[in-house]
Amino acid sequence: MTRTEPGTGTTLSAFLGGRLQLVQPDRGHRVGTDAALLSACLSPAAGEVVYDLGAGIGAAGLGLAIRCPRCRVALVEIDPAIAALAAENAARNGLVERVTTLEADVTRRPARGQSLVPGTADHVIMNPPFHLPGTIRPAPDAYRAGAHVHGQADEEAWILCALALLRARGSLALIHRPDALPRLLASLDRRFGDIRVKPVQPRAGTPAVRLLIRTVKGSRAPFLLLPPLVLHTEDGGFTAEADALHRGEATIDWQDPPRA
Repeated sequence: MTRTEPGTGTTLSAFLGGRLQLVQPDRGHRVGTDAALLSACLSPAAGEVVYDLGAGIGAAGLGLAIRCPRCRVALVEIDPAIAALAAENAARNGLVERVTTLEADVTRRPARGQSLVPGTADHVIMNPPFHLPGTIRPAPDAYRAGAHVHGQADEEAWILCALALLRARGSLALIHRPDALPRLLASLDRRFGDIRVKPVQPRAGTPAVRLLIRTVKGSRAPFLLLPPLVLHTEDGGFTAEADALHRGEATIDWQDPPRA
């Protein structure tokens, strides 16, 4: 359910089955399936710190904070106006004690004395812009354009930022388009291991439209291609798995071995 906030240029929308109420611009990029899936990629333990890079209005990071009520989350966003909405959303949902908002450029390497401090993250999630310059017509809305199209830097700059932020054996989860996989694997090579890729299909038997990737800093474990996540049944509704993910009631199955 979405309602317009009069005179603000924003709307208030329910997310994850109403578990979150999110203010977002009434035009341009809208949160939806990508944020819901990214939010479901990790399950941080009590006290662990998660950075959400390119957080936008904070949907994925806040969703993770709601589901894992003893972790801490840092929402990192370059656009001051959007970062302000992320902070407002953290407050609106009663999460300010565990969620901070940082205005920062994730294409610059973290350094001591800056807002992004190396070695302070147990986990990183990110949804980098999907398109390289010149491959699509830029959106007229600046926020939407920034969310969809890279600037001068490519995915490697985002991965290097995550690498610097993460502690040893920390995990990175991201969502991207399938055609980015060769670039992503090249950037992750020798920096991360235990790379697990889960294709996301609109319907069974159709080409994937998204990839979910989870990987571990410094791991030597081999690459693993997982069975796909299918979003829709033949009649157009969500599959049971996709519906549970959109409601914040399930997590991505990475087929981890049972804990001893």
